[in-house]
Amino acid sequence: MIEWYKKVVFENYANFEGRARRKEYWMFFLANIIVSIIFGFIVGFIAALISPSITPLANVYSLAVFIPSIAVAIRRMHDIGKSGWYILIPIYNIILLATEGDKGTNEYGEDPKGYSDTIDEIGKSEL
Repeated sequence: MIEWYKKVVFENYANFEGRARRKEYWMFFLANIIVSIIFGFIVGFIAALISPSITPLANVYSLAVFIPSIAVAIRRMHDIGKSGWYILIPIYNIILLATEGDKGTNEYGEDPKGYSDTIDEIGKSEL
């Protein structure tokens, strides 16, 4: 899970092109929620002990991952052959985020799973 998080945040920080598979998106989403909760507790605890003026620092993390969050969501839309603008449509975008991506190449790039037509041929008899 952390590897997917690092891939989105550090390697593809503002990469809005290409495709992101479901696992990449949802693992980033889960890790982001966990880090946000932990960071929120730590900042809240420090603010309660030291000074309430530290609470704006809780927003720094949110701002830091805002662009990668949008970028991975747009790449996820690309994986199913949709424009990145679909992330703006409530409810429907959640359905699209959970939809399996296009197999093979689409207009946004290669399949991130590395799908190959030869996989379909394994086990078939040649008659």
